[in-house]
Amino acid sequence: MSEFSADRKRIKCLFTAVEADPLVKVGGLGDVAFSLPNALRNLHPDEIGGHEIDVRLILPCYSTACHSVSESSRKTHFDVMTGLGVIPTTIFMTEIKNMPVYLISSDLIPQNTSVYTSDSYKDGLKFLFFSQAALQLAITPGWDMDVLHANDWHTAIIPYLLKGGKRTGIYPKKMKSILTIHNLPFMGAGTQTALRDLGIPFSNDRKLPAWARRLPLPMGLSASDRIVAVSPSYASEIQTPEYGNDLNDFLNSRSDRLSGIINGLDTELWDPSTDHELNVQFSTQTLPDRHHNKTVLQKELALEENSDIPLLAFIGRMDQQKGIDLIIDALRLLTKQSWQAVLLGTGNTVLEKQALQLQTDFPDKVRAIIKFDSHLSRRIYGGADILMMPSRYEPCGLAQMIAMRYGCVPLAHATGGLIDTITDYGQNIDATGFLFEDCTATELAKTIKQALNVYKIKPEWIKLQRNGMKKDFSWHQSALSYANLYINI
Repeated sequence: MSEFSADRKRIKCLFTAVEADPLVKVGGLGDVAFSLPNALRNLHPDEIGGHEIDVRLILPCYSTACHSVSESSRKTHFDVMTGLGVIPTTIFMTEIKNMPVYLISSDLIPQNTSVYTSDSYKDGLKFLFFSQAALQLAITPGWDMDVLHANDWHTAIIPYLLKGGKRTGIYPKKMKSILTIHNLPFMGAGTQTALRDLGIPFSNDRKLPAWARRLPLPMGLSASDRIVAVSPSYASEIQTPEYGNDLNDFLNSRSDRLSGIINGLDTELWDPSTDHELNVQFSTQTLPDRHHNKTVLQKELALEENSDIPLLAFIGRMDQQKGIDLIIDALRLLTKQSWQAVLLGTGNTVLEKQALQLQTDFPDKVRAIIKFDSHLSRRIYGGADILMMPSRYEPCGLAQMIAMRYGCVPLAHATGGLIDTITDYGQNIDATGFLFEDCTATELAKTIKQALNVYKIKPEWIKLQRNGMKKDFSWHQSALSYANLYINI
């Protein structure tokens, strides 16, 4: 393995995750886990006090990832001591877009299976062992890591093991840890037996509730040098009873170590001026051309082709968290208004059926498309007028950033990252969308009605669109915030 530079201003970070695009991607973590390290590596030292961030990404070696590693990639072998005995382990070393990527393979990380399964014990073994192996790799001679960056419950045990190892002298005291919370309710439930089998002791931190001392995410939160939520507002919300999942008192006790950094957006991947899924590419300078995409989309959806009829959209999981039930109920309250709606996504079968029933009841207004379709989603972003996001909670959110970049005005519940990324209409001249406080169908309907009225005032609407398209959601800003954490931890 290659060694890091001895430059004293170089901050060496091992970024740990269980999915990262383009190797393996299931959800939002996959977007973050490659884009953020890549943006950190691209920061210029002059931007961060003369420092250089040498970040390296490490993942479990699933089959999809392994197949992406060329036969010429370097590999090495090492053993990991666990409660199940010594586990022979292989690490593949490759590079993607000039970023070193390491893939850990062993019998405890099965290939040809889903990244996430319904078997909590097997997932626990897989992810917890991966965390043990990544931590052992971090102390390999020549690496001399400064920061270990863990993400969600899957790798949260790394800060916990690191802290315990510091006490016994196994790990160097200078090594620090950061744990990013992408979605607090997912704490690793059902992995207690896997923890025991791998020889990982439960926490004895009395600040944690008793039940939380046996789950990976709370265990990691209790030991991390810094905790980061994926938006400033979510960082505040998880310290309240409403959003804290019974960890709010504990998180309050660590508030001096807890901050929020909004996720970024891959602005090359999401660019309406180059997106070939769109019938017509456009920018802020050519915004009037966007209406062609709307009429083409209306035709594709078998809706009336009329650019004057506002086209509402929902793109995402059909579940309670995302508020699709509120959308269905709200649209039923607005049947006398002029609008069309397209609902795209899959999820809870009851909610899917309700969406389809809405289409049946209003065949001239509604299209419910029950599938995952990344191509259609781009055409919706580039053609619809309003993106509805009445999420009951939203740690960060990506859809509202994409929508704004594509001139689709977001309308959202004022929560989490939606507050931090959308400027409410009427607040100031830089408004980019509409926010509502009470998460009810009535309040959503009221806000949709407000947006429909503003839509009729074309100069106002165009201003909203252009304001959103000009917002800087690039990963560069997020990377600067993380870099400052690495430097000052």
